[in-house]
Amino acid sequence: AKKLGKGIVVNARNNLIINDSYNNDLAGLKMTLDLAKKMNSQQKMILIASEFQQQEVSENWEKELNELLFNTQLSEIIWVGKRPKLWIDIQHFETTDQLLNHLESKKYENTFLIVKGARQFQFEKVVDFLEVKQHITRVEVNLSRLIQNYNYYKSQLKPQTKIMVMVKAFAYGSGIIEVSKLLEMNHVDYLAVAYTDEGVLLRKNGVKTPIMVMNVVLQDLEQLIDYQLEPEIYSLEQLEYFESKNKDLKYHIKLDTGMHRLGFDKNSIDALIHFLGLHPEIKIESVLTHLASTDNEKDDNYTLEQFHLFDSICKKIEESGHKDFDRHALNSAGIERFNNHQYDMVRLGIGIYGFGVDHHKVLKQVICLKTHVSQLRFLKKEETIGYNRKGKLERDSIIATIPIGYADGYDRRFSNGVGSVLINGVEAPVIGNVCMDMTMIDVTDVPCQAGDEVIIYNDQLNAEKQAKKIGTISYELLTHLSERVTRIYFFE
Repeated sequence: AKKLGKGIVVNARNNLIINDSYNNDLAGLKMTLDLAKKMNSQQKMILIASEFQQQEVSENWEKELNELLFNTQLSEIIWVGKRPKLWIDIQHFETTDQLLNHLESKKYENTFLIVKGARQFQFEKVVDFLEVKQHITRVEVNLSRLIQNYNYYKSQLKPQTKIMVMVKAFAYGSGIIEVSKLLEMNHVDYLAVAYTDEGVLLRKNGVKTPIMVMNVVLQDLEQLIDYQLEPEIYSLEQLEYFESKNKDLKYHIKLDTGMHRLGFDKNSIDALIHFLGLHPEIKIESVLTHLASTDNEKDDNYTLEQFHLFDSICKKIEESGHKDFDRHALNSAGIERFNNHQYDMVRLGIGIYGFGVDHHKVLKQVICLKTHVSQLRFLKKEETIGYNRKGKLERDSIIATIPIGYADGYDRRFSNGVGSVLINGVEAPVIGNVCMDMTMIDVTDVPCQAGDEVIIYNDQLNAEKQAKKIGTISYELLTHLSERVTRIYFFE
């Protein structure tokens, strides 16, 4: 990923905004526009820029600027400050305040906005206006961290080992389209989704990287063909049906070596080998298995048995005449703990989002969940809070209501003091039951007021640690984050 200073990409009203203020020169503008073109698919692009500071404006410089803007296919250019000589039409404003007055009348939807201004023009005001992020519950996704985590795992692998990244379940709550496009820009070998409609969504948004679909049904055939998606095959019925209808599909054969969830097991493998022998035209892209307990040291012998069984079945598949396929077994924990079983490819899941087994100091949590204080309420001792009067006050208290609940993905098990949030750097407990859209917090000992920012998950309130409070895992907290919660994407 290009490092864009304090660049922020924001998703609101289906808008994306790249904020690359204070990096205002021609080379920086070219870098930002290149990034925008790669991440954008179907949205119109608008550039909001200011005059360049500390740069000699020559005839050659203006020519380069004109060519750059012309080739980017911008729908609109808005310029603040001294007007350059451009070949194309622009909207021009002398000051940032004039621009803000103009924006008051605009309602951008499905638009890719690129904001790039010199420091003196205070374009942070423009970004704040466009984000409309005050008083909303939001997931902030640190794209720099995501790529840092990706590169960490990549550093653990041989140069020739391919990487497949799991972007199923809305990319573990981080946003499937934005995460997939960023990974594609960083040359990921494969993406993996749970269902065909996730793969279709990526294709419709311009993602061209190979995509493996983990749970396909026979009715998916037409979409698999139309959108060049590659099914994971776990039964002979699937393989026979797809092969009888289409000869061009690429398959990923799933073996059950001990997970006992999906895949060809010891009882069905002979039938698979026989069918493959009869059909040398079948295109096997990969053969894979799912390791059951790579993060659990006490089960290491079981994991080694899975590798042994996997190797023996892969040999049988080769003997059937199918030799040119990739093998993959390792998940995120497996990459860290069973590095000598990389095979041809690995499948990176929760690790890229910041949760690993051995290297917590290296991996960084990608998401930060935030909201705000909606209202403060002063209540007397022995008053009760929320549904079923579950919150009982043992002292005179100040109670804050925050606009997040279990419909947003904040688990109801955090009720009654199990969960806590950060307000102005101070941890405050949940009181009463978490509601569908709201939660009450005891802020008696926390100086705060309506409108103050509230942190639900961040580095301090790590999602993994919070998950342990309610007897679950970080996967559940991340994937339960509702799509109705605004996502804000940024580069550090």
